Amino acid sequence: MKWISLVLLALLGMLQYRLWFGKHSIPDYWQMKEEAQQMAMQNANLEQRNNLLKADIQDLKLGLEAIEERARNELGLIKEGETFYRILPPEQ
Repeated sequence: MKWISLVLLALLGMLQYRLWFGKHSIPDYWQMKEEAQQMAMQNANLEQRNNLLKADIQDLKLGLEAIEERARNELGLIKEGETFYRILPPEQ
């Protein structure tokens, strides 16, 4: 009976060692869980960016206002007959 208890105790010790320090142990699980959360957050940010780009593409395909707005903001173009005013910040 004493030998059985010692063998069972040794097996329990070995299993506990593998659980805490071996390959695929609990600390590895915690690290992978944290990495998965970071990747999920990164994926959510990228998905939001993709949705904004899709909406921008759709707007460019359907309406002339978006094209006109981009031409004004990015290229500095103005329509014929419009007056362009540039407001400079005060000099220091």
